Amino acid sequence: MNVLVVGLGVSGIACIKGLSETGAKIYAYDDSPREKLKDRLKKLEDLEAEYFFGAEEIDNIKIEDLDYAIKSPGIKYEAPIIEKLLENNIEVISDLEAAYRITEARFVSVTGTNGKTTTTSLIGQIVKESKKPCKVTGNIGFGIYYDALKAKEEDILIAEVSSFQLVGTSKYKPHISVITNITPDHLDYHHTVENYIEAKFKNVINQDENDYAVLNYEDAAIRNYSDKIRAKKIFFSSERVLEDGIFAENGRMFYKNGSNKEFIINTKEIFIPGKHNLENAMAASGAALALGIDLETIAGVLREFKGVEHRLEFAGEYNKVKFYNDSKGTNPDASIKAIQGINKPIILIAGGYDKKSSYDDFIKAFDDKVKALILLGKTAEDIKNCALKYGFNNIYMVKTMDEAVKKSFELAEEGDNVVLSPACASWDMYPNYEVRGRDFKERVNYYGRNGKKI
Repeated sequence: MNVLVVGLGVSGIACIKGLSETGAKIYAYDDSPREKLKDRLKKLEDLEAEYFFGAEEIDNIKIEDLDYAIKSPGIKYEAPIIEKLLENNIEVISDLEAAYRITEARFVSVTGTNGKTTTTSLIGQIVKESKKPCKVTGNIGFGIYYDALKAKEEDILIAEVSSFQLVGTSKYKPHISVITNITPDHLDYHHTVENYIEAKFKNVINQDENDYAVLNYEDAAIRNYSDKIRAKKIFFSSERVLEDGIFAENGRMFYKNGSNKEFIINTKEIFIPGKHNLENAMAASGAALALGIDLETIAGVLREFKGVEHRLEFAGEYNKVKFYNDSKGTNPDASIKAIQGINKPIILIAGGYDKKSSYDDFIKAFDDKVKALILLGKTAEDIKNCALKYGFNNIYMVKTMDEAVKKSFELAEEGDNVVLSPACASWDMYPNYEVRGRDFKERVNYYGRNGKKI
């Protein structure tokens, strides 16, 4: 097979490593110049592939010789290389679709606008505790294609999957799908809410009656689509008692299947706080039950699981002021959940890459909890104008994360909570939200250790 890998990020590198073990003839393209990719290319120097860089080299690729192309998730379909491939009737798939095609392992596939990483990590921990062979992969890890290639038939691939990956699938059929929620996001990529929602439902579209779909009953888009899903459905709800599914009642979490109602855990025993994490715990429990894992194992992990980096991660306490890293709050809805999950008063650091989101609901969620707003990044002015529209004017504009954290130390008083929850992606200032979150934590530790007066 002749395969073109488009994009030399994490997923592209994993695809090249995996394809090199299949005997494929590998071509690779990235629109950045070669000199900017030296470090990445070092990881591939022992592998045989033909490389092309920049728009000026697109015409040098023998597109007519290709069998298919694997596109890195973040590359838009309007990119010149993708348009040329499609014009020449070359199939363009995501790394997720490519991974599915080369393995016999079962997939547990987790998507949604928010909660994906926490839910995926929770499922992974529960499955590991059950002693079933598994690998946590997808957006968590170092590339799903290589993980899938190495997986055995008895393995379970627990994958966090994005709308970017799902839109590039056609045959993808996970054994267990999870959809945590759907709110507008990534409209700069998908252009319309309808396109974004359609991409998310590709997580369930090919499933049949031998599969399972774990679904948030309180999400109207998911509930309204559920009649089209052929898989066995396990609903979960943090708002009401369900006739069938997972729900909370009088501070206790249950699973009801027909006439059989089983207690899982007291909700206060779930280690990670907040209503959104209760929903994540329910979603993870649904996937674990579909895998046949016992309730005792599930409850044990829910009591011990400490959460994931960059999602309301405790980043330190200095002079009785607590700092939280929620860099994974890359859209307004995620940051709303962060605000809801932290006690007032809050000093909020927000702003970043513009994904064409609306910030009205984000500002309305401040209620009386947010006492000050520190803004940086491309969207700072837009968020400021939205806040002013709703009468919130205690706003500070900064240029860098260092300035933001320094300002938070200056503003904070005993009992305050400083929260980085940008409501935006990181790509205007950082390569990803992980780097942004670690920068925040480093600045917090620096000013905290150096005794910055609060």
